[in-house]
Amino acid sequence: MVTKIRALVLVLGVCYLVSANATEVSIHKNETSGLLTWTADDEGFRIELIQLLPDFVRAVYAKHNFPADEVERAAAYCIFGTIIKNTSQQHLSYRVEEWRYQTKNGEKYPVKTKTQWLNEWKKAGILFSWTLLPDVGEFAVGDWQQGFTTIKLPREAQFDLIYKWKLDGVEHTGVLNDLICAPETLEGTAE
Repeated sequence: MVTKIRALVLVLGVCYLVSANATEVSIHKNETSGLLTWTADDEGFRIELIQLLPDFVRAVYAKHNFPADEVERAAAYCIFGTIIKNTSQQHLSYRVEEWRYQTKNGEKYPVKTKTQWLNEWKKAGILFSWTLLPDVGEFAVGDWQQGFTTIKLPREAQFDLIYKWKLDGVEHTGVLNDLICAPETLEGTAE
């Protein structure tokens, strides 16, 4: 059985629906900010990735009294607000350590996990643990979770996110193509 992809494509301000195999993907442009949100629905797993500006990341961590160098280190990452939801009638699980991002030259890298951040922050004397997407998710029907997903790429870089999850122990893989890291500022993003 072939599942169809329906991707909402924005071209010159007009939305298009594109079909292929696998996932339903929609792309939404915030009319006020110009920032993008990608939502993929695939085999009982919904993932939403929302572009976050570096200044937003700076504000979040500065508010929690992070040292200035740690605030800047975090803000240097390509960060997305991420929402994951179990849309199936089964048990769902995921592990961020299994996720990869692929650059336009075809190289794949692991997504930085919450545990990696927390270990680094602990060495810097930071005990804060909120904001980041948990490393592992175990979901009953309808459960959801949110947090930051961090990708080590520069502003406005394009990449593909390869994510995995399990439904009742059966592994699935999805790909969100052509994600774009947020710009440094809002200037030039809104039309």
